[in-house]
Amino acid sequence: MDTLTHAAAEEFCGRDRREDFLPAESPLAMSTQALRDFSSQDRTEQRDRTPVLLRRVYILVGTAALTLAGCYEMYDVLKIGGITVLEALVLGLFVLLFAWIAFSFMSTLAGFFVLLLRIRDPLGIDPNAPLPSIRSRTAMLLPTYNEDPYRIMARLRAVSESVEQTGQAVQLDWFILSDTTDPSIWIAEEKCFLQLRRDLGAGKVFYRHRAKNTARKSGNIEDWVRRFGAGYDHMIILDADSLMTGDSIVRLVDAMERHPAVALIQTLPVVVNARTLFARLQQFAGRLYGPLIAAGIAWWHGSEGNYWGHNAIIRVRAFARDAGLPELRGRKPFGGHILSHDFVEAALMRRGGWAIRMAPTLGGSFEECPPSLLDFAARDRRWCQGNLQHLAVLPARRLHWVSRLHLLTGIGAYLTAPLWLIFLVLGILTSLQAQFVRPEYFPKGFSLFPTWPAQDPVLAAWVFLGTMGLLIVPKLLAFILLLTQSEYRKQFGGGFIVFAGIVIETVLSGLIAPVMMIFQSSAVGEILVGRDAGWQVQRRDDGEVQRGEIVRRYALPTFFGVLMAASAYAVSLPLLLWMAPVILGLLLAIPIAMLSSVARSADGRSRLFATPERQAPPNVLRRANELVHTLHQAVRCPLQELRSDPDLCAAHLSSLSAPALRIRGQVDPYLAVARAKIEDAENFDEAVEYLSPRETFAVLNSRAMLQSLLKLPPRRA
Repeated sequence: MDTLTHAAAEEFCGRDRREDFLPAESPLAMSTQALRDFSSQDRTEQRDRTPVLLRRVYILVGTAALTLAGCYEMYDVLKIGGITVLEALVLGLFVLLFAWIAFSFMSTLAGFFVLLLRIRDPLGIDPNAPLPSIRSRTAMLLPTYNEDPYRIMARLRAVSESVEQTGQAVQLDWFILSDTTDPSIWIAEEKCFLQLRRDLGAGKVFYRHRAKNTARKSGNIEDWVRRFGAGYDHMIILDADSLMTGDSIVRLVDAMERHPAVALIQTLPVVVNARTLFARLQQFAGRLYGPLIAAGIAWWHGSEGNYWGHNAIIRVRAFARDAGLPELRGRKPFGGHILSHDFVEAALMRRGGWAIRMAPTLGGSFEECPPSLLDFAARDRRWCQGNLQHLAVLPARRLHWVSRLHLLTGIGAYLTAPLWLIFLVLGILTSLQAQFVRPEYFPKGFSLFPTWPAQDPVLAAWVFLGTMGLLIVPKLLAFILLLTQSEYRKQFGGGFIVFAGIVIETVLSGLIAPVMMIFQSSAVGEILVGRDAGWQVQRRDDGEVQRGEIVRRYALPTFFGVLMAASAYAVSLPLLLWMAPVILGLLLAIPIAMLSSVARSADGRSRLFATPERQAPPNVLRRANELVHTLHQAVRCPLQELRSDPDLCAAHLSSLSAPALRIRGQVDPYLAVARAKIEDAENFDEAVEYLSPRETFAVLNSRAMLQSLLKLPPRRA
């Protein structure tokens, strides 16, 4: 098997050391033309500084103005009768949370005008222009961890075929970088890989499996860069559920060639293949509102953009020189390897002088969404831990202030959940205080008239409506933008259908939001007490969640709903009605979860929550789905698979690296137990039955032990 071993690296990519990058990393080591291009691009970046600075002033000043206005109105609501300690806490939390909403609103408002006025992309990427020719070498990297091998190989083949149709596939190579620990999936990956090589050509596709998945995905990419990156100018990172069109890939490579000072270009992945109600909500919202959000942040981020971990192109030289990740001090969950590595890698490359850009209007970039809220929350738990680890990265020296803002935004995305929960609890306590604490009609000091401790319900309603306006207006702006584009509007099913979808999506998202608040608050609490998220496999199929699991997992949000309802009603009926949107979402958590996790046929003709990709799937998406259904097989016992397929067995044995020198006293316990079981077994089938998954994994990593096992005779009939 032509897997990427050290020997293959010598022949295919040159010397097998990361240090090979070092002499060529400084501009002095570049060619004269490359240096001239780099310097010219640097001057262009400097000219762009003034407008980008003004854009950031607009965002920050607008956020500050909205926050001050909201704070003033909230103060008017609370100041009647004087500000108590509880009311001061409520006001402080309101300012923080309102500023968070205002910041997002200002960015989305900017995105609306960018798309409405069709402001030119600074990278010069025009999806409608003739396809350019590319000269540089690019590696397509697909890191995988215990994923369905037939699905990922089908997607990879679909993307490869799309690139082939551009006529420029010769400049790209394909790498499957496996960190899989499940022995059955590992051997199935190798089986799929061999078939993929036969289909695409032996010299274009490579597979590498790591026995020890140090640092998880970031370590997987780093290992590739150290061993094989010297042979490539760029790398495009894919996720297990990623798809990209060949047209978009070629345009990304061309943009990197034309902008030598750019280290990374992030695309906007569009959610596809949604079948459950929850996934379709995410798909519809992301497709309709996502372009505004992406255009807005690209507009004011400028060359200090961010990286989302996949569907992005990276300059290998920049990554190798500047994106080395630290191992954080202390114990997990705050210490150890950084889980959310993408934000940090972007910040480090920007610190090294490289530009980080986004291409929000490129298109041709797709991903999938977790099928249920439980799956979404499970992924969110890992992201939460990774983002909170960024607290240790914030003090790093020489980071750009916008990069620090990205890190703070990621942290705030999860800390706002417990802050909202505390805000609601303090609101109940404040109302309770007003009910049971005797008011002072004549406070200290001379006064001819009493001070009536009555809060103005009309003013409070205006504050509420203002807050809701900042959340809802961006959705209406997306709808207005849609109305200006007739063809685009038809792809969504028509203006009326889209408006109905926005209304229903807003209501359902409003009911789901309190549940996510509880889940995220629980995640933050778990991390603060030291619980590590681990590395769980993300569920990507559309199998329905068992009702027992739904009841068990949603018991906590339901309990909070009952508790809030009882507390609010004990204070007053108006307070219960005021908090009804939050309480209703928590009380209905279980039935909403059951309904939203039911999968529908992909051929369903419902126009509600329609998206252009659902109405008319692009060729790469249609081809990937066809291959998934055609190629999918059940995963078999790995040892039986090797024994029945001599070619697969030979390929697997050839891919195993030579055994390392063993340190005295250091023995793999699983391999030792497996050796004993194999020696005691009378036949091959008996040995296979005795081996546990971890012991099987150890055997598959040992050439000598695997050969000994395969020599055993089969069980007699």
